[in-house]
Amino acid sequence: MSVLAGLWEPFATFGFMRRALVASITLGMGAGPVGVLLQLRRMSLIGDAMSHAILPGAAVGFLAAGGLSLTAMGLGGIAAGLGVALLAGLVSRRTHLAEDASFASFYLTSLALGVLIVSARGSNIDLLHVLFGTILAIDGPALYLMAGITTLSLFLLSLIWRPLVMECVDPGFMRMTGSRGALYHMVFLFLVVINLVAGFEALGTLMSVGMMMVPAATARLWTRRLVPMMALSATVGMLAGFTGLLVSYHFRLAAGPCIILTCSAAYLFSLLASPAGIRAGGGSSPFRSH
Repeated sequence: MSVLAGLWEPFATFGFMRRALVASITLGMGAGPVGVLLQLRRMSLIGDAMSHAILPGAAVGFLAAGGLSLTAMGLGGIAAGLGVALLAGLVSRRTHLAEDASFASFYLTSLALGVLIVSARGSNIDLLHVLFGTILAIDGPALYLMAGITTLSLFLLSLIWRPLVMECVDPGFMRMTGSRGALYHMVFLFLVVINLVAGFEALGTLMSVGMMMVPAATARLWTRRLVPMMALSATVGMLAGFTGLLVSYHFRLAAGPCIILTCSAAYLFSLLASPAGIRAGGGSSPFRSH
């Protein structure tokens, strides 16, 4: 088999591989830019917490559909993730707890509740699919949902671009000038939730945040300019999806972990070879918004 045949044969032969590839590309396009902003706002761990918070809603969708309906589970995950985001924000404003502490408390509760629901009403195979994803089982409705999430994400990012960047640079300035910083913050959390749900459709609740954060960390090592950083993050995610699917097909490995490990390989290479990597001596570089 030639190299070109090895690259294209899985996608030309099998429909489920083509759908998985489209899902990976769609996920990379939407999650990459959101992941960059999460890192610049120092909210990476909150993104991880949110990826677990969607599990109860996905479990309820699983029960309502009587099985692994990715569309029903995705809609349930959006509802649960937004609910946790609103509750954590409310608690952090009404108590002395920081927002990350509120998220940690709610996400642990959500994770336990979701696992309990799925394990009580489903099989161990169902639980594994929920936790680790079913990218090779992506169907048409799930692809439409993921494409809609990516389109909405890019549209909202373009709409509130300036205040989001300002919050990254100087959140105190937004509060001092009376700008609607809280509103933009909630819109941003909404973007995080829906992109994590898109990742959940493909990679499961335990790895959905990987497609968002690892390409973003990789891109940040190569450029200080914000727009190229977002474009590079999306590109790394899309290429990792393509490469990970090929590795999983030819070596008969699980597709989701192969995709995330491909992202990790790009990150490790960047640590060694990029201008801001280990050779540069460490330290976080400021970024440029244009």
